[in-house]
Amino acid sequence: MADLRYELDPSPEVGELDDLPEPLPGTTPPPVPDSGEGTGTGLLDRAHALLADHPVADGYSGLPWALRHLSWFDLELGESAVDTDVPRMREGHVAALFWALHLPEGLAGDRAVGATLDQLDLVKTVVGGHPEGLRLACTPGPITDVRHSGRIAVLPGPAGATAIGDSLGILRSLHGLGLRSLTLSGVSWASEAGLTRFGEEVLREMNRLGVLADLSGASYDTVRRACAVSKAPVLCARSAARALRPHPANLPDELLAGLGAAKGLCMVPLTAEQTGPSVRDVADHLDHVRAVAGPESVGLSGTYDAGTAHPQDLADASCYPNLVAELLRRGWPDADIALLTWGNVQRVLREADFTAREAQRRRAPSTMKISELDG
Repeated sequence: MADLRYELDPSPEVGELDDLPEPLPGTTPPPVPDSGEGTGTGLLDRAHALLADHPVADGYSGLPWALRHLSWFDLELGESAVDTDVPRMREGHVAALFWALHLPEGLAGDRAVGATLDQLDLVKTVVGGHPEGLRLACTPGPITDVRHSGRIAVLPGPAGATAIGDSLGILRSLHGLGLRSLTLSGVSWASEAGLTRFGEEVLREMNRLGVLADLSGASYDTVRRACAVSKAPVLCARSAARALRPHPANLPDELLAGLGAAKGLCMVPLTAEQTGPSVRDVADHLDHVRAVAGPESVGLSGTYDAGTAHPQDLADASCYPNLVAELLRRGWPDADIALLTWGNVQRVLREADFTAREAQRRRAPSTMKISELDG
């Protein structure tokens, strides 16, 4: 698979809602609508009620970079210049989201490290400036506490692998500043050829720290090797099913099955480019990933404010009930939707935290250098 920093098509794609496709093997066929809640308001009411108990943990928001271009903003009052603000997240029942620290293509070395530090500083400044709506949270316990306080938990990451400058010390420093996820692509030690010996050492140190490995846009060999090496669950922060749409960041069925076997998480993006122009196209991808990887290995990534067009009825962070209503129409059980929206992300975070605590008992911080392992 190509590097994640592909060129996005800025033109919006929209389409009319059409008939449902034939159900995939292993999925439940859509129920016949009844007079009580077959379409429209009834299913939407059920979706809101379900999301009130099991809100969305969103795997990818491009908000930090989008906010850099605004001279003034107020996310608590509402901000029309972006797709994500507190009122719309509350309307969409978003209770936690990862704020991506990815950088424009071309930044590398010290410039990438410095720009990532600037992004982390911006995240902390923005969250600190909106105390009634947002709270920084980097582990499962505080995330649940933030949700119960009526605020939205912000998790910094993923950042690009160039952010660590081929240094495990910088990785530890970024983790100390709150980094929660790192994308393993676009560097010599995580390339089309897969993970090098240093790349595997980076992954082991990430496990020791509790930094999640994001494999969206990573090469086929990198994904396979990372699933084999990592002791903590890995995730693909914005990947859909390549069998349905041949996008370079989407996963073929073999990798989806491997991700499921490793108890990882495929977070399907709500983008017209990767999933298609309608809410039903997104639901098709969720059906497929659930059938191939399993209901415990599928999640959601709004991918809002990341410079890409979104499907019809999923224009901003307030629109998650529309998607959940479509899944209910297809016969998804409440338990699987609860895993999709909240449970699976919480499981991955808990397991990563447990793995880190166990690894820290057995393993000192690594002092290995890329020159020592890769020559």
